[in-house]
Amino acid sequence: MPVVWVQHSDENLAKGSAAWRIVPERDSFEDTMLEWVLSDLAVGRLVVVGAQTDACIRSTLRGALVRGYDATLVGDAHTTEDQTAWGAPPPDQVIAHTNLYWRYQTAPGRTAGTVASEDVDFSASS
Repeated sequence: MPVVWVQHSDENLAKGSAAWRIVPERDSFEDTMLEWVLSDLAVGRLVVVGAQTDACIRSTLRGALVRGYDATLVGDAHTTEDQTAWGAPPPDQVIAHTNLYWRYQTAPGRTAGTVASEDVDFSASS
């Protein structure tokens, strides 16, 4: 099963710098070669895990769905930092809410949903 790691960099975010480690506001499709890589691998379904639930993860899920990919969120394999100082809910609530609303996402001809790590199915028929 191919695994594609996406990490943004640009002139203001140099590879290897401390700031480069996390870019919470980006969609993994935005200004990357991700669609080309997925096309080259003949990928039609994404299984999404990672960091910054309330930014990168949500943006990437939506970006995948609107671009025609099936998009599954692994509910116990994403995380976020505590943004309560700025009025956001605590991380566990952000994660739970994202798992809940992605479980019921739909789009014509595409599937979405949330599964636990133990229930991820990488078979071609999934």
